[in-house]
Amino acid sequence: MKVLANDGISQSGIDALEKAGYEVITTTVAQEQLENYINDKDIAVLLVRSATTVRKELIDACPSLKIIGRGGVGMDNIDVKYAREKGLHVINTPAASSHSVAELVFGHLFGLARFLHNSNRDMPLEGDSNFKGLKKAYAKGTELKGKTLGVLGFGRIGQATAKVAIGAGMKVVAFDPYIEKANLELDFFDGQKLNFEIETISKEDVLKQSDFITLHVPAQDGYVIGKKELDIMKDGAILVNAARGGVVDEVALVEALTSGKISRAALDVFEKEPKPEIQLLMHPALSLTPHTGAATNEAQDRIGTELADQIIRILG
Repeated sequence: MKVLANDGISQSGIDALEKAGYEVITTTVAQEQLENYINDKDIAVLLVRSATTVRKELIDACPSLKIIGRGGVGMDNIDVKYAREKGLHVINTPAASSHSVAELVFGHLFGLARFLHNSNRDMPLEGDSNFKGLKKAYAKGTELKGKTLGVLGFGRIGQATAKVAIGAGMKVVAFDPYIEKANLELDFFDGQKLNFEIETISKEDVLKQSDFITLHVPAQDGYVIGKKELDIMKDGAILVNAARGGVVDEVALVEALTSGKISRAALDVFEKEPKPEIQLLMHPALSLTPHTGAATNEAQDRIGTELADQIIRILG
């Protein structure tokens, strides 16, 4: 049986599938050629990440498909309900990359708090000629310890991010329309464990209380953070979006950054991927990454292994 990992899969996943007798193809097939390729090769399992879409038309046109798998959490690039109605299995790996995303969020938060996104641009250009000037410009950093992190969306990734925040000495407040409270278990290097229970509060209260805000929500109609929400936030707050492009109104964000209402922000995802707006790319108050939240070696190994385990369990 053949597995097409169109957006790639870790070697650990390939090894597990091949050991179970599957042929794994890692060729990246262009979206418009996918239908012909799947039918020509008699592909039974199609694995994707965020680059490939699996819509109704492709599902109808490829009768050999038995499983559609998404390496990661969000499945908005797959017509999940329709596929399941047609008898296909649709699988994903919701827990595999949670901690990777959480660490990227904190990479941005630590960097923004100490202006690393700016000093890393300016030091190569002016470090030898304007050292004292740069030192003065970036001398007003802030510590995360003792500050409040607001988490919008308190599922697996939101909770993983909250754990890192607690470890950094932050207070955590959270909003989620579907979760009233969550028990967070922090595991330490020596086997000790600590439990924290977080009760969610209203979105407005999170916006009002937080020094830093991070989003961990699915793709949806309308903005989760627009002008109204930015106006409610604390003056000088810092915002991170490593969830989905389109959940933050980027025009309103740029306006808030330019006016100083929001001091700095980080984006790992964009409304217009893979061509983000130039105003975002050039804005000095933005820390930017190219949708790399789940892109760690450890997460990719977990994703590949989990997908392989699920495929083997379903198909035998």
